Amino acid sequence: MHIAILTFDGFNELDSLIAYGMLSRIRLRGDADWRVSIASPTARVTSMNGLTLDAHVDLAAANAADAVLIGSGMKTREVAADASIMGQLQLDPARQLIAAQCSGTFLMAKLGLLGPLPACTDSTSKPWVQAAGVQILNQPFVAQGNVATAGGCLSAQYIAAWLINRLKGLDEAREVLHYFAPVGEKDAYVERALAHVAPQRELAGGIER
Repeated sequence: MHIAILTFDGFNELDSLIAYGMLSRIRLRGDADWRVSIASPTARVTSMNGLTLDAHVDLAAANAADAVLIGSGMKTREVAADASIMGQLQLDPARQLIAAQCSGTFLMAKLGLLGPLPACTDSTSKPWVQAAGVQILNQPFVAQGNVATAGGCLSAQYIAAWLINRLKGLDEAREVLHYFAPVGEKDAYVERALAHVAPQRELAGGIER
């Protein structure tokens, strides 16, 4: 199982790395077939605050991944206008889970992956995403079918939990959230997060696939 986190120059560290850390716990718990990668158009990318990362895979590998998370950053509109980058992205929600966070929702819209679906994004990116013809919801997370969007840096937890729930199941998502949740708040934290990302019938015990 391969999850690729699209990460471009000027990326927001929280969007890419919170999800990377949370999603990677599945492999640490013993699933050797679980892989999480930073996917970039270049071998190395630098964040909005000067953190430099070496990419694990290129965008072609992301196209073949089981799930893709489109991260955000201060250069998202430049990425969206760069045909050499956008032309490499061949994502398909018919065969992949696809999620986007904050300005990543703008890239999702530009790639034609949202269609008529409403979406979530951060307050800075909201005008651009609306200009792309997308209705913005005033909430942190929304998922419809194989597509999910989130708004706000700390909504990364919801995307990670949604991906784990869809790919591994509710028990695994609950365990990962519980591990990372603040001490003294774990149960409330987990239940609040799962209320956003898991269908109600799933929370009630009848897992929806």
